[in-house]
Amino acid sequence: MSEPLTIEQVPVGDSSPEGGVVEVWTINRPGKLNALNSNVVAALKEACSAAESNDGVRVVVIRGAPPPEAAEGERGKPPAFVAGADITEFVGKGSDDIRGDFEDNAWEAIWNLTIPTIASIDGFALGGGAEIALSCDIRIATVRSKLGTPEINLGLIPGGGGTQRLSRLLGYGKALEMVLTGDMVDASEAHRIGLVNHLCAPDELDAMTMALAQNLGSKSPHTIKAAKRAVRAALERPLAEGIEYERAEFCALFDTEDKEIGVNAFLARERPEWQGR
Repeated sequence: MSEPLTIEQVPVGDSSPEGGVVEVWTINRPGKLNALNSNVVAALKEACSAAESNDGVRVVVIRGAPPPEAAEGERGKPPAFVAGADITEFVGKGSDDIRGDFEDNAWEAIWNLTIPTIASIDGFALGGGAEIALSCDIRIATVRSKLGTPEINLGLIPGGGGTQRLSRLLGYGKALEMVLTGDMVDASEAHRIGLVNHLCAPDELDAMTMALAQNLGSKSPHTIKAAKRAVRAALERPLAEGIEYERAEFCALFDTEDKEIGVNAFLARERPEWQGR
């Protein structure tokens, strides 16, 4: 039986401190369009815990395994980031059966990572898969991708943060339309409304994703985390309180080694050698 999640570590070329890596997590159920089941969810939560405790991990990229080659004369499966939850695990379950799984879930584990996360999307990102993408900080998609929240067609609503994150990302009207209709959004529309940050051809996805990941991984890891905290504060706080929070983060950075390193490197027109503190 194959691993539900494979993890590859790619060195950051301009890493400082040395030893920084981009972790590429591949959800590995290609025969099921990488649908989320309990094994995948458990593996994602474990990977989040391990990455958070490893100072060398600078960026996490999440992707879906490519479809298997079709047998001769058979139609191949389409590409998928994550085509949704494995619905077979919903059959016969009541609220008491499902609540614990959704209270301790992979979407929040990804969302709560302090390091930057990138969803690298090729193909379908639906239901729980769209919510995995929404739990990431940045989304890059190929032109053949489709995103959506089709849970309404099962007599359900999104349960992995989809209603909340879509509303904050797209606004009330578009988020509600997606949730109520269950319709898929194609890649160009997803890009137009801000659901994904960047579009590319399928054969360019890995290079575009890794270029961005390498860029983020080359920055001060301490400052990157402060920046992520500050931007996240805008989702959870009123404007005046958020500005105070930003100011506190900004001022605190003046007591760090990396601020001195960055300022002096800029003035000397040199590349900063971050210390991560």
